[in-house]
Amino acid sequence: MNPSMNTGFSGFVPFGDSYLVSGTDGVGTKLKLAFDLNKHDTVGIDLVAMSVNDVVTSGAQPMFFLDYFATGKLDVDQAEQVVKGIIEGCNQSGCALLGGETAEMPGFYQNGEYDLAGFAVGSVKKEKLIDGKSIKAGDVVLAFKSSGVHSNGFSLVRKVLEVSGTSLHAPCPWNASSTIGQVLLQPTTIYVKKVVELHEKVGLKGVVHITGGGMTENIPRVIPNGLGVKVNATSYQVPELFQWLMAAGNVPLDDMRRTFNMGVGMIMVVDPENVAAAQALVPELWVLGEVVEA
Repeated sequence: MNPSMNTGFSGFVPFGDSYLVSGTDGVGTKLKLAFDLNKHDTVGIDLVAMSVNDVVTSGAQPMFFLDYFATGKLDVDQAEQVVKGIIEGCNQSGCALLGGETAEMPGFYQNGEYDLAGFAVGSVKKEKLIDGKSIKAGDVVLAFKSSGVHSNGFSLVRKVLEVSGTSLHAPCPWNASSTIGQVLLQPTTIYVKKVVELHEKVGLKGVVHITGGGMTENIPRVIPNGLGVKVNATSYQVPELFQWLMAAGNVPLDDMRRTFNMGVGMIMVVDPENVAAAQALVPELWVLGEVVEA
């Protein structure tokens, strides 16, 4: 049997001249907001995003996705909305929705509630695997912005809403055309197609999906021992959503950074001479920092 291996965010096994790369995740307590708002058409995007964004950190193109939907009593209309989001997430990442499992477990869930899990499998040629081993001091860290909280940190989000007495239906203080709930339910950005294109045309040395733990805990999953990343905090403005959460909940900055993505959804490490080519290909990228001796 071929030995299994893992990068910082996914596991992989040899398969001919390629590696099969897998990832699995859920949506977490963000689902509680979907229940409260009775809005279920975006959490499926989150479900796909959390797995395929992990898989693509190794340079792999996701090939197919499987979902698991568990509930006490199946609400067909509700489930249809969830699956609609899953299909959209698969379209955004260029992978097939191969199938899934729907489990009814009476008495196990509250009425109207459900849980989700997702599983993605991709492939990458062995010579194209991104494993972070070639990262060295002086390399440049590029960043993609996030669409919001994504799918991590919602236990803290819900606590902030509780202690501040803020309703999900309250107008958003920085965007009068939206409510707090609408902003918080914004689906996770799927970076797959842009990351794959950047790796094919520019070459990436490391890719970090900023999930639970923020930059503080996720960057070390890819950067080799003896190295660190010096982040230029003035290179971008922390979105108002995170500023509001920090103020409304009186959350210490260190806790914010260890919990949320703080506006940065995905980062990539490239050679300094490839920065211009990467930004020409994807203009939204910005220089977040550099790799340094730890």
